[in-house]
Amino acid sequence: MFSGMLFIFAPLVVGYLFTISNSVYIQRINRATSNLIYVILSLMGLSLAALDNLGQNLQTIVQYTLVFFLCLGACNLAVLPFVDRWLPLKTDHSNSKLPLSSMALESLKLIVVVGGGLVIGLLLPFDLNWVDTASEWILFLLLFFIGIQLRNSGLTLGQILLNKHGMVIALVIVSTSMVGGLIAAYILNISTFHGLAMASGFGWYSLAGILMGDAFGPVYGGASFLIELLRELVSLVMIPMLIRSKPCCAIGYAGATAMDFTLPVIQTTGGVRCVPIAIVSGFILSLLVPVLMLFFVSLAN
Repeated sequence: MFSGMLFIFAPLVVGYLFTISNSVYIQRINRATSNLIYVILSLMGLSLAALDNLGQNLQTIVQYTLVFFLCLGACNLAVLPFVDRWLPLKTDHSNSKLPLSSMALESLKLIVVVGGGLVIGLLLPFDLNWVDTASEWILFLLLFFIGIQLRNSGLTLGQILLNKHGMVIALVIVSTSMVGGLIAAYILNISTFHGLAMASGFGWYSLAGILMGDAFGPVYGGASFLIELLRELVSLVMIPMLIRSKPCCAIGYAGATAMDFTLPVIQTTGGVRCVPIAIVSGFILSLLVPVLMLFFVSLAN
């Protein structure tokens, strides 16, 4: 039952074994990872083009996206404010302007890449049977690079375990997301394990969409991508509004993106005290995305 999970998870583990001190090599790996994400998302678009009854499947993608997004968000935000009560955090206010438009543009690029693959697949009459195999092999390489990135992120195990705020936030996001996934699965009348796997993206839209697409097909992959992308876009608006009064809630809702994409927003609006918490919670959630998602995928198959 776990053979498929181990086969996909192995590149991540192997990558995590590599310690790289040369910053030039790290930059090249980061660049390669970004490029691979664009490639595999374009292949996801091609996979959507190859679907039978595309109009009906797009309607399903939108339905899954809305139900999961609302269920996950409601469950996360129902509990996160209590973390601010239990573990109050004083923030440093800043009035610096944030390049929110630039960040939103980066997210829009990824949507355009998927849409571009879809349009190309619809307009050009060529065989698309090779897409799934190509996506699989590129996924293995992508997971290998992600493992290297996680190992060389600069956080030690001790730093993770000693940061109470980051640990609690990550625990709340994981547990409430699982509840939200179960509720969404019940509403949509799909498998429990499908629902739990879909709930395990934690904001990492590129990897979540890729893993779900590889496991369950482009409908689930497209929906998972949009669910986590919406989380990031909402986070960009929510963080400046909430971080002064409810910093743990703002950081937590950002999910895995708190350690990278939304970190500048968190740092600028919440101050330097929020940075270690955001990095640790984001790191833990990033590490758990492939672990939990592949685990539930293996149970569903």
